[in-house]
Amino acid sequence: MGIYNLRDIDVKQLNALALAYMGDAVYEQAVREHLLRSGRVKPNVLHKQATNYVSAKSQAAIVKHMQQTDFLTEEEEAVLRRGRNAKSGSVPKNTDVVTYNYSSGFEAVVGYLYLLGKSERLEQFIAESLAWIERPGEEETK
Repeated sequence: MGIYNLRDIDVKQLNALALAYMGDAVYEQAVREHLLRSGRVKPNVLHKQATNYVSAKSQAAIVKHMQQTDFLTEEEEAVLRRGRNAKSGSVPKNTDVVTYNYSSGFEAVVGYLYLLGKSERLEQFIAESLAWIERPGEEETK
């Protein structure tokens, strides 16, 4: 977890965009490690493949899938809603607002689990995310 200590109460009161900020970094690192461990090592290939996992479109699709399959706990659903409803003030040019908001919710859940030190659940969440991206036949829903 590191040298910084945040009490659970502090994490639960963090702004959803702060949780998403942390979640973005945690998920990006997990994706990079996953790609390297799976034998993909060419930098240009790594970057291109990583975008399949970390794009707003992919993250939004993953979290919608998780909602449909009741993967998320009530607590995670609440964090997702907070992240989805947070107003960031800007939306990337290549993404619509709804997709971007769901992506922010996805990242907020990752950040929340990470900062609470819920390592086992975070691993499950990330594993489910990676598996969904790699599932054949899901392309049309991404």
